Amino acid sequence: MIKTDISKVFPLLEAPLVHCITNEVTCETVANALLYIGAKPIMASDRREFDELFPQTDSLLLNIGHLSEEREESLVAAAKLANKSKKPTVVDLVGYGVSQTRNQVGQQLAAEQPTVIKGNSSELRHFCGLSSQARGVDSSALDQNPAALDELSEAMQALTKRYPKTIFLATGSQDLIVENGHQWRLTNGVASLDRFTGTGDIVGALIAALLGGGIEPIVAVIAAVSYFNRCGEQAEKTAGLAAFRQATLDQLSLLMEKKWWTEVRGWEK
Repeated sequence: MIKTDISKVFPLLEAPLVHCITNEVTCETVANALLYIGAKPIMASDRREFDELFPQTDSLLLNIGHLSEEREESLVAAAKLANKSKKPTVVDLVGYGVSQTRNQVGQQLAAEQPTVIKGNSSELRHFCGLSSQARGVDSSALDQNPAALDELSEAMQALTKRYPKTIFLATGSQDLIVENGHQWRLTNGVASLDRFTGTGDIVGALIAALLGGGIEPIVAVIAAVSYFNRCGEQAEKTAGLAAFRQATLDQLSLLMEKKWWTEVRGWEK
């Protein structure tokens, strides 16, 4: 049973401005997802703007999904400014483990002690130094069996000693959240959410929006993951994956009008 109260996160009282340096493949989807929940996106990766932009924004989303040398410089510069200014920050480790270049960028961002570090279960296994069966940016089902999740949970708990200000989120068939001494497992969602691109990117954006709206970090993480999974559940009966994708996105603006939190499943300890 989830004891954390997530009933009051939507609708957002004000529209937080979320600065996104994110995957160009899903940039439009992420921007629209933020608008659908009542936040405002600004997709700005040119670091020449940062000194003027940072005082205006409420939170920061850093996604390593589409790297280049220029993008790396922007991501690291933004992470350092966020740490200095204590701006709520979500780091999304998309594809961590694919290459040493990507790993080094992820480690640089983590070193700035972001509010949340997220990835799928395979990406978090790589980040924790565990073996993984994944290829590319998708998680492996073999990394999500009960024994693998228990192993990952212990490794994530160990990481909180190095990153005491950071909440870790590993998404999958069970979503695993770890904060110093505490663990949450969330079990909502449907398999079809793994079959269109950008679902993890959207979750990262939702977390950043809630953080920017002043929601307590652990509440923001639990609520964002659960809300998006419930949107997928509401859209599940739609025929065809393209229609399912659109129905899931539609639910981002619709589901908040219902008592969506009463159907959240999982436990904490």
